[in-house]
Amino acid sequence: MKIEDISKNTEQLVTIESKDLIPLPYPYDDPANEPLMKRLTDDQRMRYEASLDGIIAIGIPKPSSKEEEEVFVKKFLSGLEKLLTPENNWTFLQPLYHSLEYCVKCQICNDSCPAYLASGKKEIYRPTYRAEVLRRIINKYIKKRNKLLLRLTGSDIDLNWTLVARLGELAYRCTLCRKCAQVCPLGVDNGLISHEIRKIFSQKMGIAPKELHELGTMQQLKAGSSTGITPKALGNIIEFMEEEIEEKIGRKIKIPVDKEGAEILLIHNAGEFVSWPENTEAFAIIFDIAGIDWTLSSDLVGYDAVNYGVWYDDIQLARIAVKHAEIVKALKVKKINVGECGHAHKAMIVVADRILTGELNIPRESALPILADIVLNNRIKLDPERNNFPVTLHDPCNMVRLMGIVEPQRQILRKICPQFREMEPNGVDNYCCGGGSGFAIMQSMNFPDWRSAVSGRMKLKQILEVFHDVIGPDVKKYVCAPCSNCKGQIRDLFAYYNVFERCNIFYGGLVELIVNAMVDIKKPFIEWEWR
Repeated sequence: MKIEDISKNTEQLVTIESKDLIPLPYPYDDPANEPLMKRLTDDQRMRYEASLDGIIAIGIPKPSSKEEEEVFVKKFLSGLEKLLTPENNWTFLQPLYHSLEYCVKCQICNDSCPAYLASGKKEIYRPTYRAEVLRRIINKYIKKRNKLLLRLTGSDIDLNWTLVARLGELAYRCTLCRKCAQVCPLGVDNGLISHEIRKIFSQKMGIAPKELHELGTMQQLKAGSSTGITPKALGNIIEFMEEEIEEKIGRKIKIPVDKEGAEILLIHNAGEFVSWPENTEAFAIIFDIAGIDWTLSSDLVGYDAVNYGVWYDDIQLARIAVKHAEIVKALKVKKINVGECGHAHKAMIVVADRILTGELNIPRESALPILADIVLNNRIKLDPERNNFPVTLHDPCNMVRLMGIVEPQRQILRKICPQFREMEPNGVDNYCCGGGSGFAIMQSMNFPDWRSAVSGRMKLKQILEVFHDVIGPDVKKYVCAPCSNCKGQIRDLFAYYNVFERCNIFYGGLVELIVNAMVDIKKPFIEWEWR
């Protein structure tokens, strides 16, 4: 398939067939048993753009007239023009310019992309495909290069509604894991290009996944959390967690809230409060026993580390990041410590550096190094035999590849898990869980099936391979995923393939394993059950 095919008015560019997908190991090695991805209904196809691959992530409504098509294309071009100016793209113009100008089309990055590989190497999922489309649009319609030159260099393209709509959907077939940037000899970041396309659609065209915008950043700014948890609801949840901690470990622990002048403001992905409260409970137990001076915040937005603006809209990102910094200053704490959430690490620690300047540039750190300090320096008493079951580690992209936090979590696992084993590849070369960039919470039409069958397939393959010698249901196995978003993806991935029942593979965070190994706790902290 050629680059220019994306603008042709065809029924569907590619079709995802089970037989095309990369094979999975035992017990999923029979393609006949592959779960079938949902097909769109005739009504959905009639109403929304689905001609890219038969999958709908953002649901772009089809225009009712030629005039609507023209307005749609003009808005996109206007947004693209703004994207290339320093006053309108103060966050990412320099790395975007580098990525647009210096790709030599060597295609080394192809084999780094989990979606491309898992799909059976579908051309449209190739990391450079959407980037090349954007370059051609810029050269022809923004830079207005000579038409003959465009034809001679094979870089011509027709800009129309079909191309723009497909490009919008295609930007949501990339998890922005940046593994392609990791292997590029010139540092070209095709994930960033996908991000910038999303930004045009959000800021200029008012199009973004409902889960990221309306139920994500907007709800977080209004209610206090992307999960809808209000400050009052948070109080009730904290009371519940304190009761559950006492029930689990036989000891009362008061979770500090709004403690002025504390050393650390700990911020969690609020999904932990709802779906995995044992993670926040484990942090409270570890910090209390280790004597850490810490607090939570009950202020609006202050208890939710999530910032979905990082995936689609810099303005929304900035609004939440500034609010986090203001809360730190009001509480007079010394620094923010980000819990087990990869997205929050990227948004709050890395990208926020472009936003939080001057007095708002407050210290921000990952929780992983302080956890390593507690464990390795024996600040709590641990018995590794309590974790004597096969354990592997999933590396969240934004902690490991983006930030270089590779060893702290491994140092912990080597000390407290006698049967710890590594996936291949691992560390900075890891594969994304498949739910990055907001995918894990996106539930549009048949997109969840694509997420499990395609973008998450390489991660499932890795998990099955690392446990190949104990793959049966008789041995309990644990995937340590120190990221709330990754846990959500792994939960859905395991449900899609019925992994817990067939293979007895559980998943959870890092702090749960630490508490599970504590000698002073009589019964196991980890509850081996499927949720």
